[in-house]
Amino acid sequence: MFSLYVIGLYVTLCASQNTGTLNIETPLPMNIQVCSAPGSCQNEAGGIVLDAHWRWYHKIDDYDNCYVGNIWNSALCPDPDSCTANCAIEGIDQSEWGGTSTGNELSIRLVTQGQHSRNVGARTYLLDSSLQKYYMFKLINREFTFDVDVSQLACGMNGALYFVEMEADGGASRFPTNKGGAKYGTGYCDAQCPHSVKYINGKANSGNWEPSPTDPISEQTQCEGIECGDNASGDRYNGVCDKDGCDFASYRLGDRSYYGTGSNFKVDTSRKVTVVTQFITSDGTDNGDLQEIRRFYVQDGQRIENSFTNLPGLSSYDSITEDFCIESKRIFGDFDHHSQLGGLKEMGEALRRGVVLVFSLWTDHEANMLWLDSNYPVDANPSNPGVSRGPCPTDSGVPQDVENANPDATVRFSNIKFGAIGSTT
Repeated sequence: MFSLYVIGLYVTLCASQNTGTLNIETPLPMNIQVCSAPGSCQNEAGGIVLDAHWRWYHKIDDYDNCYVGNIWNSALCPDPDSCTANCAIEGIDQSEWGGTSTGNELSIRLVTQGQHSRNVGARTYLLDSSLQKYYMFKLINREFTFDVDVSQLACGMNGALYFVEMEADGGASRFPTNKGGAKYGTGYCDAQCPHSVKYINGKANSGNWEPSPTDPISEQTQCEGIECGDNASGDRYNGVCDKDGCDFASYRLGDRSYYGTGSNFKVDTSRKVTVVTQFITSDGTDNGDLQEIRRFYVQDGQRIENSFTNLPGLSSYDSITEDFCIESKRIFGDFDHHSQLGGLKEMGEALRRGVVLVFSLWTDHEANMLWLDSNYPVDANPSNPGVSRGPCPTDSGVPQDVENANPDATVRFSNIKFGAIGSTT
């Protein structure tokens, strides 16, 4: 999965987003390789930090929770200013959230029952060697490679590796009230503009709080009102973000024998696979516009080229280009917000500025992940182009069912490489 996101809800700056002292924050070690040519790669040390949303928020110098279930503590958080002043974000006890690392591999388990809480999934970021800032990937005219093992994942789970545009320090320098910074996993951006992000720009997002109704535990820009593009208000395509994006999903695009579990698929997800993504510019230099996103896979030492589109009325494509995005949205009957907001060229400018690497494992309380692996919308005719997105039943993916049936399901990301096109494999 590849995405670039922008997030926001309104805040004003005042008190501080404090950090706790009860647990020492120690990132998981994680190394990557930076390559200049095939076989010419250098190791770079880094770390994995857990997103601030998954952390314990409590009264400063005390154990009282600032956030209980999915509601802010009204005594400590009667308003955003008081909440920000009263509460601290705590360091992570690594045994509590289900993440482990071994040098160049990160594993994330779906459900972890810790001493103090039950944790479901995670969203994590790669830190640079300082362990104080996010590693910034400037992907324009580069390629990015990783190995992934999704063999334990079932319908309704999403083991995702993607990029978002965030500030290297998590926004700490731009918003002085943010005392946690990248070290505490702050500053996440998301084009979906979720209203359940606990802190935004260094301040508690407790005013007009909107928790997820089904989840009991759970340049960056703020937004308010129409610009957030909320579905409920009918403003999805009036917002400042491209929530749909432009995706190349082989199953949805007509090749149902390309990616799946078993040796009869070209890419066999029952075994580890290497994923290579290239961000190709218009003139083959770092100064060109993003023109194409091309992917191929490597398994058992064999290079597997991307699938071709296979739908009536859609030209044959095997990569993401502007023409592909425009034409596929027309075939699917989707509104082309992507082109309206600048398309690949605009995305390329974010890749040029620098983006942050995200590793996550999650279940979907909004749509049961049907948009990824089943028929969606569920009331649409599955024979219509773009409706069938995967083989999972339309009644699958209910988070409670998925978590109860597969608590130990684990996704593993490893062998991260980044460099000049053609250098990482």
